[in-house]
Amino acid sequence: MNYLVSHPGDVALLLGQHALLTLTALAVASAIALPLGILAARNARAKALILGLFGAIYTLPSLAVFALLIPVFGLGFATALVALVAYGQMILVRNVTAGLEGVPEAARDAARGLGMTGAQSLWRVELPMALPVMLGGVRIATVSLISIATLAAWIDAGGLGTLVFAGIQRDEPDKIVAGVVALAVLAIGADVALRALERRVRA
Repeated sequence: MNYLVSHPGDVALLLGQHALLTLTALAVASAIALPLGILAARNARAKALILGLFGAIYTLPSLAVFALLIPVFGLGFATALVALVAYGQMILVRNVTAGLEGVPEAARDAARGLGMTGAQSLWRVELPMALPVMLGGVRIATVSLISIATLAAWIDAGGLGTLVFAGIQRDEPDKIVAGVVALAVLAIGADVALRALERRVRA
């Protein structure tokens, strides 16, 4: 804990980098996952293809994915962002799909009875009802991406992994502890905040 106490500014800077990378990846991944999840919920063949593809990506080792992307995007933020967006898809698309599939058929029938089009039913009825499940996916994806983003330091993308790797390479346990504690605070804080949002939406 000595490094954390003696270098709070450095740790805060790395934590900010980590949070920025995670939030940016989550935003981009969510924007991609929403239409893909809608498509998967509407089309069984598309669902099998989309979830199969992202399931395969999700099983790949993180460092291997980073290494494969370096020749295309180089070292740094862009490569880490692309990798994290790809990893987030499996969780986010699956939960969008599950949320929409869980909407009672009676709710869709009621929407049609009110004269709503398919698009109006989707945006006014189905997505609001699916929101709690979708937020559950966002929460799980957020914590997962915070963890995977630790490896981004390996490709010079910054973040709290910088402390962890530096501590390992230089045999400085205080840096490792500082990085791990900051990561835990970030992950637990995000989980608690998103759980509270889930409860509010379900209420």
